[in-house]
Amino acid sequence: MDARTTPLVEVTRGSLVESRHRGAIAVVDAAGELVAGLGDVEAAVYYRSAAKPFQTIPLVAAGVADHFGLTPREVAVTVGSHSGEPIHLEAVARILDKIGLDASALRCGAHMPFDEASASELRDAGRPPTPLHNNCSGKHAGMLALARFLGAPVETYLDPSHPVQQHILVAVARFADVPVDEITVAVDGCSAPVFGLRLRAMARSFAQLVVPEQTDLDPRLRAAAERVVSCMTLHPEMVGGTRGRLDTDLMQAARGGIVSKVGAEGVQLLGARPTPGRPRGLGLAIKIEDGDIRRARDPVVVEALRQLGLLDDEQLAALAPYARSVVFNHRRLEVGEVRPNFRIEPADR
Repeated sequence: MDARTTPLVEVTRGSLVESRHRGAIAVVDAAGELVAGLGDVEAAVYYRSAAKPFQTIPLVAAGVADHFGLTPREVAVTVGSHSGEPIHLEAVARILDKIGLDASALRCGAHMPFDEASASELRDAGRPPTPLHNNCSGKHAGMLALARFLGAPVETYLDPSHPVQQHILVAVARFADVPVDEITVAVDGCSAPVFGLRLRAMARSFAQLVVPEQTDLDPRLRAAAERVVSCMTLHPEMVGGTRGRLDTDLMQAARGGIVSKVGAEGVQLLGARPTPGRPRGLGLAIKIEDGDIRRARDPVVVEALRQLGLLDDEQLAALAPYARSVVFNHRRLEVGEVRPNFRIEPADR
């Protein structure tokens, strides 16, 4: 990203603005029309974990979920950046058991659970985290399931040339409506391939994700998108967690009308299903330039949805903890606040 990013969030201390977070927002409908934006919507950024719906769609489209009898909760955890709670570990372990593998097959690495209570339990017990605790373990279990189904090697499932990764790359390209060779491929934090493309194209991909019936996608991809979205909105606790996760709380508050997926380094992708006033739905792509997650990204997400009229007063009230926050000093005295300060501009027609 470059200097065409825009201040999105202010951090105040007393009467002065002490810090700012900059970024860009693209709002696109399922037809690919830029509806609104702010900052450089043509900036190339990585999806990071916001690509997970498209990393799950190939296994659903190929019939893998049905072949192995994956439940909606299990499909949802393959899309998740889960908190490492028992419900998540159990779901991932069940997927691995259904495909005849165990946690040793996961190549995502291990980290402490995002959920503080679960992390405290591990620390108190003196136990290290396992790959099951990795927030991406569900995605990796899904990739392994697709590898099993295809009869491809499971040991190299993360290689960009592996059939699993090639299926995923094609899915990303088709939903973003870009040629495969325009996608930059690198290595994500969990060692899987990660995809970089323009923010505007990323927004298009989520618009098509939630409005597949209005696209020229292959019927199997359209059906898979509908199923993945259904699993995410039916079981948002598997996409995030049961405590303090924006994806989960947003999808619960939106009552199925919005699909939300975070990505590392200040990325957020959202899809708003069609309404009478928005018959082609909307896809939103948000990137915080400095990579901040909770302090900057969360309030930008809520404020962007508010400005676009995608949340009502009741939903906004439910999401108020994410919309702005108080700055405290070490004595817990209130000394400032973190607040969004931007206006999404309609696109030039």
